[in-house]
Amino acid sequence: MQGRFKRDGSAAAEQEPRGATDRGTPAGPPVDTANGGEAAEQPKKSGPTGPGSRIALRNWRISTRLISLLALPVVAATTLGALRIDDALINVDQLDHMKLLTEMTGKATQLADALQEERDRSAGPIITNNAKDDQIVATRVKADRAIEAFKSTTQKVKPNDPTMAGVRTTLVDISKQLDKIKAIRGTAYQDSSISQTVNSYNALIASLLSLSQDMAQATSNSDMITSTRALASFSSAKEYASMQRAVLSAALANPKGAGLSANDHLYGKQALDNEEESLRRFTAIRAGDSASLLKALNGGDTNVTSANTFAERAFGNNADALKNEKTSYRDWYDQDSVKLEEMAKIEQTLLSEMDQKALELRDEANQEAILNGALIVLVLGISLVGAFVVARSMVRSLRRLQDTAQKVAQERLPELVKQLSETDPQDVDTSVESVGVHSRDEIGQVAKAFDHVHQEAVRLAAEQALLRGNVNAMFTNLSRRSQGLIQRQLSLISELESREADPDQLSSLFRLDHLATRMRRNGENLLVLAGEEPGRRWTRPVPLVDVLRAAASEVEQYERIELSGVPPTEVAGRVVNDLVHLLAELLENATSFSSPQTKVKVTGHALPDGRVLVEIHDTGIGLSPEDLAAINERLASPPTVDVSVSRRMGLFVVGRLSLRHGIRIQLRPSDSGGTTALVMLPVDVAQGHKQPAPGAQGAPGGAPAAGAGQQRRPVPPPGGGPRPAIVPRGNNGPGGPGGGGAPGPRRGTGGV
Repeated sequence: MQGRFKRDGSAAAEQEPRGATDRGTPAGPPVDTANGGEAAEQPKKSGPTGPGSRIALRNWRISTRLISLLALPVVAATTLGALRIDDALINVDQLDHMKLLTEMTGKATQLADALQEERDRSAGPIITNNAKDDQIVATRVKADRAIEAFKSTTQKVKPNDPTMAGVRTTLVDISKQLDKIKAIRGTAYQDSSISQTVNSYNALIASLLSLSQDMAQATSNSDMITSTRALASFSSAKEYASMQRAVLSAALANPKGAGLSANDHLYGKQALDNEEESLRRFTAIRAGDSASLLKALNGGDTNVTSANTFAERAFGNNADALKNEKTSYRDWYDQDSVKLEEMAKIEQTLLSEMDQKALELRDEANQEAILNGALIVLVLGISLVGAFVVARSMVRSLRRLQDTAQKVAQERLPELVKQLSETDPQDVDTSVESVGVHSRDEIGQVAKAFDHVHQEAVRLAAEQALLRGNVNAMFTNLSRRSQGLIQRQLSLISELESREADPDQLSSLFRLDHLATRMRRNGENLLVLAGEEPGRRWTRPVPLVDVLRAAASEVEQYERIELSGVPPTEVAGRVVNDLVHLLAELLENATSFSSPQTKVKVTGHALPDGRVLVEIHDTGIGLSPEDLAAINERLASPPTVDVSVSRRMGLFVVGRLSLRHGIRIQLRPSDSGGTTALVMLPVDVAQGHKQPAPGAQGAPGGAPAAGAGQQRRPVPPPGGGPRPAIVPRGNNGPGGPGGGGAPGPRRGTGGV
């Protein structure tokens, strides 16, 4: 069965062009007649043709965009916080070094104090040639212990620590000085110059006291720097006081009589002046409580005052002030030791304060580092939680909007359009359910706009349904009017045929009768488009063979149709007219698009389950698998009526009629070439293989099936019911024995 369904659904004699047809593919590009009939070029669209790359910014998810938006400030805040933590950790490291330096400074101060005591206490005995005095031995043993303690502490300094490079240099210098201690002890006070021995000890003690200067370089804390500078100044003052004690002890112990050489007198005077300068510098640096610390040194202790007075007199302008002095070196040493003990107490107080300050600063640095870390974690946590909350709020709104939009596009709107197309629009609830996003941000505005779009779409769908209903009503009115006129025309033609004896005139009337019948089917197509049922009805079953003959009689080339193997089945009266219409469209298609010299064969098969299969075979060139699949899909699911449907009315009418009565239709390639249309009649349509009434045309033993050269006459159907559109006529009409007319169809008027 080759060819196309007619655009207008009619069975016109003129074959439709093989362009845009029901079975075929759409026609080619539009032709521009102004340019000699050449195909008009379609303008190319410019601009983006798709969503673009997946990594493009516009294709990022909202959550990804928010994270990216927050990433920069979070990273910046984290970096700044990390720098603060790093600074705090560096400060902690510095304070760890400060703690070690404080410990080493304390040991160095103890060693310096031991060396000062060794130098000052051994001056008198050595000058008096009593080098093995117990005091000398005891002070040297004490100094050796202090040296060992100091060396043990210095071993804690890491050799590869870059921050302790200056300290390691100072320690190397101290180590070199300590290596000279034996030589200094061996030559102490052996020559006439007291200042030389005092100065040798002073070089070693000065290197020890320089550690406090390294402490100032190892920290950036202003309080610690002030404390180290104050300690260094006071330790220098104490060393200068100790130097005075050593010089005067040696001078007073001289066996030749107390006295100072000019050089020693000048050396002692410089020590006295340096002491006063160091104390003034300490007072300026310490400020605050310096007066209370120096109270004992500034007149608070009579021994200290007496020692200061004696030193000022000894190192005054008179170089011979000690010649007549009756004070022994032991008395002087004991008196001045009270001053040095007070100074040692102040020095120890300063060291304790520094150690305590270092611990406090280290604790504060640790707390600051922990606080900064916790603050960064808190900021990151708040940022992430805030980003998550904001992103979740936005994503939930967008996801709800997306889900609602998809549900509207895929379910609600199609279902509503279906209801509007199947029922009266006034009976359908066209209210629109809101998306449910009522925020005031852009997402809420988009949701509100979508609600408006949804409402507008529903309104347009209702208007289209109403318009479609109006068009269907117009189709129905036009079809009813034309049906009435065509029926009157058929009645008039039938009356003329009954009175006409001339075969040529009768043949012309037959052709006119046939054209009118095709016009009636075309009008019924309009009723099918409008969803209405035809006005013709049969109340009783009709044999299937008569239904097939009636369908064949509505085809222009009816003489090419051969019926064979039709089972003795009756068709339910309610289905007869629609089935005749359906089969006529299929037969018209088969005859129109196959060679005029070939036959269109119609066979029937009764299936065991009560269904009946009707096959229509043609011998055309056939259809491609793609065209067959497209046609079968349209037959199974006829589309909504539109302009394209009106162009392919035959295909639409067949699909609508088959769905109306549950008839299955499928096109398949024929084994002998061409196409086979399979029409499966359900049980309720086939009426369970009922036999036609005896004597009825089409019953077993009756007249042969309609074919080429057979003539027809109207007879009533079995049972006295309304007759079908056409049944076999016998041989008494035109074209029978003795007649010369051409065979043709003959229509009855009953049953309409």
